[in-house]
Amino acid sequence: MSIPKIRTLIVDDESLARDRVCALLGEVEEIDIIGECSNGLQAVKSILENKPDLIFLDIQMPGMDGFEVIRTIGVKNMPTIIFVTAYDQYAVQAFENHAFDYLLKPFNSKRLIAAVERVMPLINHQAADNIHKRLDDLMEQIKHKENYIERILIKAANRIYFIKAEEIEWIEAAGNYVDIHTGQETHLLRETMNNIEAKLNPSKFLRIHRSTIVNIDQIKEMQPDVDNNHIVILKCGKQITMSRGQREKLRNLIGSYF
Repeated sequence: MSIPKIRTLIVDDESLARDRVCALLGEVEEIDIIGECSNGLQAVKSILENKPDLIFLDIQMPGMDGFEVIRTIGVKNMPTIIFVTAYDQYAVQAFENHAFDYLLKPFNSKRLIAAVERVMPLINHQAADNIHKRLDDLMEQIKHKENYIERILIKAANRIYFIKAEEIEWIEAAGNYVDIHTGQETHLLRETMNNIEAKLNPSKFLRIHRSTIVNIDQIKEMQPDVDNNHIVILKCGKQITMSRGQREKLRNLIGSYF
């Protein structure tokens, strides 16, 4: 009985870099290359749809970088990763601290094959919990250096699509989900308010109530109500009650005239 090959995805915005990894992996019998991605958006779709066992993930990509790919998909949904990076002392130190393998550009065949051989024992269910814990710790270490998410992945019945964070007007809790409002559309996302709040830039988004987050750029005005609270009125006309304790946070973000 033949041993299943390791289904492998290559993610790099440089075509020459992808070609090099493909060529070098041709020397590894156990590898089956199932696809290539030239950007983070393609990578997210491919990982969710094809569920590879192993991914060569470039960190420095324009638009959506490698760390944002991980944040978008979620640590528990990620395959085993070999990070690929140009010289970045901070990233390299983070990989080493959490025992993740990485390829520092430019790399040779020997280095790549050694990395593959090291991760092979990890590509099984027994190792999954340990990998997820180490990846969680890695993301915690780099989160202060990385930007907040700029896109949110939405999985609907028959498609996967993205919405830009800047397009969000407000977000409201909906049981175990949140409703994300953009223009005339509402997008249902399986996420908690605490988790979605942590992913968004706090200089752009404010949780004005335990069940509501607003895009500060979408605020038109504020008005007091009869209970000495305030009503936040968005440019789209939506009116939302703001908890009393959040007024000072909003004042600090958008000006003392509020």
